[in-house]
Amino acid sequence: MSAGGDAFEVFFDGDCPLCRREMNIVQRMDKNERVRLTDIASASFTPPPGLTREALMASIHGRRADGTVVTGVEVFREVYTAVGLGRWVALTRLAPVAWALDAAYAWFARHRLRLTGRCTAETCAIDAATPRGAS
Repeated sequence: MSAGGDAFEVFFDGDCPLCRREMNIVQRMDKNERVRLTDIASASFTPPPGLTREALMASIHGRRADGTVVTGVEVFREVYTAVGLGRWVALTRLAPVAWALDAAYAWFARHRLRLTGRCTAETCAIDAATPRGAS
């Protein structure tokens, strides 16, 4: 899934049905190719310098054109701003809304494998060991 060199890159889990669905929506909305989608579940994926597969699996990450890495809800803000929904994104920065979105995403990230039916003894043991708020 390609876009220009100045695009915002999103590292997403292509094996996660909910994540894949969200990125398919983003791809359809991205008429100006401002977002580059990178599937971290792909056999050919190699984490970029400074990131690990474990970190990328624990929480969604994105990378701005200047190399700055962002995580969590901020990734979605960047993506939806890039596809032209900046006015709506501004609302997500209001304190109560931001707090609720951050909490909801942290919960989802901690339970994503279980929620999508991909929980194994190995992955759920790692998931269960993750401290609250570490996602």
